[in-house]
Amino acid sequence: MPEKSPRVLAISPMPPEKIAYALARYSRSPDSIRDSIEWVRTHDSAKFLESFYFQYGHASIADLGHVVLCFEGVSELAATEIEDEQLWDGQARSSRYQDFSRSGFVTPPELTGDDAASFAAAARKLLAAYEEIHRRIFDFLADRLPRPEEMKADVYKRNIAARAFDVARYLLFFGIPTGAGQVTSIRTLERQIRRLKTSEYAEVREIADDMGAACAAPPECVWETSSANEPLAPTLARHVDPDEHTAQARSDLACWARQNLPPVQEDGAHLFELVDMVRPTDTHADITATLLYPVTDRPFRALYEMAREWGAPRRNEVIDVALRSRTRRDELLRGFRGGLYAFDIIMDIGAYRDLHRHRRCQQFRQAYRGQLGYDTPDAIAESGLKELYETAMSGAFSAMARLPEPAAHYLLPFGARSRFLFKMDFAEAEYIARLRSGVKGHFSYRKVAWEMKRKMEQLEPELGRLIEATPPWVDDPLKR
Repeated sequence: MPEKSPRVLAISPMPPEKIAYALARYSRSPDSIRDSIEWVRTHDSAKFLESFYFQYGHASIADLGHVVLCFEGVSELAATEIEDEQLWDGQARSSRYQDFSRSGFVTPPELTGDDAASFAAAARKLLAAYEEIHRRIFDFLADRLPRPEEMKADVYKRNIAARAFDVARYLLFFGIPTGAGQVTSIRTLERQIRRLKTSEYAEVREIADDMGAACAAPPECVWETSSANEPLAPTLARHVDPDEHTAQARSDLACWARQNLPPVQEDGAHLFELVDMVRPTDTHADITATLLYPVTDRPFRALYEMAREWGAPRRNEVIDVALRSRTRRDELLRGFRGGLYAFDIIMDIGAYRDLHRHRRCQQFRQAYRGQLGYDTPDAIAESGLKELYETAMSGAFSAMARLPEPAAHYLLPFGARSRFLFKMDFAEAEYIARLRSGVKGHFSYRKVAWEMKRKMEQLEPELGRLIEATPPWVDDPLKR
């Protein structure tokens, strides 16, 4: 009796463009995957991708090949920009498990001469304050939280150190170096590189060029020697031109907002609310407000209510401004995407780094200018470190004010507040609120997650009751 052919076949790792070619051919022919792979061995995958992906626009083909890239020695700011992809899969280094006091810092390429020296002096002061506060908070927590008898000494020390880093991290800043690793499809990688090439930050634009060069070269770390000398994704490397539409649309929208929006009402009820939740019912106004949100410093609710009052012609004017630089190759801007619920959140940069990892939602941010001040952990005041902390923070903000933008953003401490918009469905809101409110999490985003639950209960009581979130006053500092 002949051996039965397997119904499920595992494919050995292959170069990204070749596996994309093999699977694309497999979907277009009656042949076995074995035959398609053998075909690819003797045919040019680059020629196939040039024709069907880049010329004919069969974009799904590029979802079939995946590329692993790692970024080392990049700034925290650059890492955050790299990760700003909805279909991004990866990991970045955590501030909870590493001591950054001796890591140095990344100086923005835009800064030279006296500006670079001023930046370096301010960065060193922040790192010195970070080191001292971590040491003193460690001692404070060890005194306040004695080791339970059942907990091993090394585990206890690690837990206390992690909680001390949670407090000290408020003095870390966007210029500290970090690392990140990602796994993305060729299609996502192309979009990512094109977006990064139009960044306002020179370091990020340089990284985008380096990503293209890495795709055109053989991989650095080789597992299978058979592909050691083959370029990683050479066809992709030839097609990652800058995403001019996104950059131009942002510039055009910012110009429109400066010329047409009325002055901000300083006494607005939602101007400084930690979490405000809106359930947009007017899609046209929702898109208009979302397009304007990243280029202003206004709450989403104010923009949405304003857009609803304008009427269709004025809203269309904003949308037409956003679209006038679009070409046939460009997708609609992220502002045209959304969710049932819009959470407008004022939170510190450290909390954003953690919540930014949630991908089943649309995220938007306003400019990193530090105009919303900074947060102070309770442990700072309780341990008698408030004066040291505030001196370090005010020094950083003063130094930022003397430096040109956008390079000044590299000095923005993780404790600085900024405004972010997260749009999602109920399932994602429930997931974030439940996961991020847990006692193992950082106290900053725990507050945000709890407020998300509270806002849902107010707006959608029958759904809000389904969210099993943990109140921030329920705590277990020795749990990680």
